Amino acid sequence: MSTLDVRADVFTAPVLPPTSPPVFDFDVAIVGLGYVGLPTALAYRANGSRVLALDASSRRLRTIAARGADLLDSDRARLDAALREPASFRLTGDASELSRAAAIVVCVPTPVDHQQVPDLAPLRAACATVVAAARPGQVIMLTSTTYVGCTHDLVEQPLRERGFEIGRDVFVTFSAERIDPGNAGFAQEEVPRVVGGATPQCQEEGVRLLSRYAARVHRVSSLATAEMTKLLENTFRAVNIALANEFADICGALDVPVTEVIEAASTKPYGFMAFYPGPGVGGHCIPCDPHYLLWQLKALHVDAGVITEAMTRIAARPRRVVDRIRDLLGRAGKGTLGTRILIVGVTYKPDVADLRESPALEIIDALIDAGAEVQYVDTHAPHIHLDSGRERDSLADPAAFHPDVVLVHTRHHDCDLSWLDGDAVVLDGTYRSSDIAGRVLL
Repeated sequence: MSTLDVRADVFTAPVLPPTSPPVFDFDVAIVGLGYVGLPTALAYRANGSRVLALDASSRRLRTIAARGADLLDSDRARLDAALREPASFRLTGDASELSRAAAIVVCVPTPVDHQQVPDLAPLRAACATVVAAARPGQVIMLTSTTYVGCTHDLVEQPLRERGFEIGRDVFVTFSAERIDPGNAGFAQEEVPRVVGGATPQCQEEGVRLLSRYAARVHRVSSLATAEMTKLLENTFRAVNIALANEFADICGALDVPVTEVIEAASTKPYGFMAFYPGPGVGGHCIPCDPHYLLWQLKALHVDAGVITEAMTRIAARPRRVVDRIRDLLGRAGKGTLGTRILIVGVTYKPDVADLRESPALEIIDALIDAGAEVQYVDTHAPHIHLDSGRERDSLADPAAFHPDVVLVHTRHHDCDLSWLDGDAVVLDGTYRSSDIAGRVLL
């Protein structure tokens, strides 16, 4: 995921009241061209906007220009079209160009560190750069998930300190991204957006900006309400995934098929939403976003026991997988030392190349620390760097590895498991690989 750094040479635009309506070369600038920013830029451009696409990483810009970014097929086609028309889609690493855009949309990551403490450095840097480049007439929108009050702290107040009158000179808004990497079932234009503004006029400008491509925009009363909406969305998912994992363990103890239970419960047309268990939770949202809320609540001495317990259980899930492998080996009279273990799929979800917060990385490190010989196979991730500093390459011929244990962690649609010969114990972390004979569940 890309980040944007504060640049020492960024020009701080003077605050001068325009004598005539401002003229901009671009309709919108997108700051940060990762899994959110690049599809967002392409959606704006596909719907008629002139787009300035900014990223501080020259490597990321080269990847995009070479059409090597991990995108849905529909977005890949949009990128091809955009790159053929540089007048309406400009890739740049020069933050001073932000003053050329009528609107600026910040799409940088908001991760957490190894202690689940929010890492605001990328967002602080991006917002400081945007504030420094701001000029009268611009709309500035934050889309990165963060704590309640962040837009005020990092955008609104610094702009006031520069001399801008919010709601007249510049317009400050928040509308959290709603992008599900790898999911082609929901086009960006079809997903409703929620927007709040620092003032009523800011809100209206935010609605206009989003309406350039989104079919539906839902207004809320404030920046804080919009920020909290995103935190609820992903905390809801985290709590329910933790519950699904717990139900999987309960069903295992009672010898009841958990996926059949979930599918049966899903026939109820109201009051139930299906969540499925797995080997852990990865990606840019669920493992991170609730911690922004918990971090803020801790400072306020507000108890959030349900959320805290859910996030604790989610963090512990990869270790549960390792313990299950140890248990299976123990029942066979073996230990982990010297055991060959193969991980099938290491990205955090099927059909994407996204490794952010993937449970597989923690699982692999833990198994290696326990003395196992661990390899993996994944067509979407040919090479991985582990937190321990270790590196691994995807096996070209997994059968030649002769694994003792196979963990099905992520099953891409192109995943070929025909090489399985029945000699290895297959632990199905997806709970849904019923086509594998003799599999065991977590």
